[in-house]
Amino acid sequence: MKMRKLGELEVSEIGLGCMGMSDFYGGRDEQSALDTIAYALDHGVNFLDTADMYGPFTNEQLVGKAIKGRRDEVIIATKFGNERLPDGSFVGINGKPDYVKKACEASLQRLGVDYIDLYYQHRVDTTVPIEETIQAMADLVKEGKVRYIGMSEAAPDTVRRAAAIHPITALQTEYSLWSRDPEDELLSLVNELGIGFVAYSPLGRGFLTGQIKSIDDLEPDDSRRRWPRFQGANFQKNLDLVQKVQEIASEKGVTAGQLALAWVLAQNQHIVPIPGTKHVDYLQENIAATDLLLTVEDLQRLDDAAPKGVAAGERYADMSTVNK
Repeated sequence: MKMRKLGELEVSEIGLGCMGMSDFYGGRDEQSALDTIAYALDHGVNFLDTADMYGPFTNEQLVGKAIKGRRDEVIIATKFGNERLPDGSFVGINGKPDYVKKACEASLQRLGVDYIDLYYQHRVDTTVPIEETIQAMADLVKEGKVRYIGMSEAAPDTVRRAAAIHPITALQTEYSLWSRDPEDELLSLVNELGIGFVAYSPLGRGFLTGQIKSIDDLEPDDSRRRWPRFQGANFQKNLDLVQKVQEIASEKGVTAGQLALAWVLAQNQHIVPIPGTKHVDYLQENIAATDLLLTVEDLQRLDDAAPKGVAAGERYADMSTVNK
């Protein structure tokens, strides 16, 4: 497994998004999840992404269980800010300094570790000056509870203000062949500021793999059923996009998912995608994508097949909390 730099933090070329192991995408199998994380670590994928709100809380516990005895092999990224109650209900976005420190302590306990490698503000709390939130995170760095800090779904101006308070190691934002908005400003901004870019949902929440042919392929409790890109006419339009990706992939003898992941990897050496899966076989497929080299012609064909804005429907049913 090759390595990439997020600011000063070195991580595996791809990471493992752990969210779906505990929440949102339906189906829970703890042993399968533990096996998947173990396989990742055994094969050099050392960058694990979780958050306190996944579960809620149970995903951090799962990751903590999976890495027990292997702390030195793993880079742990977790997040705070999307406040939820144990019953799963959402309280709101919280960036208050006292909450930042309280949330960090709770995450450390659930993960069973003494420090968090990369601690993200999951969503920007627009009621709290970003400088106050970042200063609270910087205090955690001084205390040795956090090594590096990051932000998720933050707007360019917010990132600049945050970076003026403390170095930002990584910005995490959705980025894939069907979510290319970061190309407007964010990618050039992070390059300018020396910030790494973590691409979540690089496989379009599974859609770009070609495995989802109908809404009925999703379990009844799968949150994707409620998201615009998976509904009605949008679903069919997006299937047309996937078909184009599959055609190119077939010519290269790879899967659509591998091609989509290789495309993200090819965009910049400081982009680290974190495809999520809870199955070893899909993880094997994702790891193999790191060896797929795309030609200039391949990249042009993919640009033509999936130009910016091609996806039908918004990323979320409520877009009010992103790009803030």
